Order: sequence, then C-alpha cells, then structure tokens
Amino acid sequence: MSPDVRDETVRLTDAEARARRRRSLAIGLVLAVLVVLFYVVSLFRIAGGGA
Repeated sequence: MSPDVRDETVRLTDAEARARRRRSLAIGLVLAVLVVLFYVVSLFRIAGGGA
C-alpha cells in the first residue's frame, strides 16, 4: 500500500442508518420465514404426506 492511503470510515446519516436497519430486519424476517417453511415442509415429507 502506498503511504498516502488513509483509513477512512463512512459516517451514515440518521436516515441512512434507519434505512439500513429496516433492510436488515426485512432480510432477517425473510430468512426466518424460509427456515420455518423448510422445517414444516420437511416434517410433512417425513410424516409421509409428500410423495
């Protein structure tokens, strides 16, 4: 690395931080729903309900 490269951090505005939090929560919710869906489908198939 060249010596003129500085460690710079990005400062988010309040609106950007809120938007990031909403996106993170939405992604987490979608992942949780998928986990539950796969679990229910697996139980259904194991119980003999699926072909």
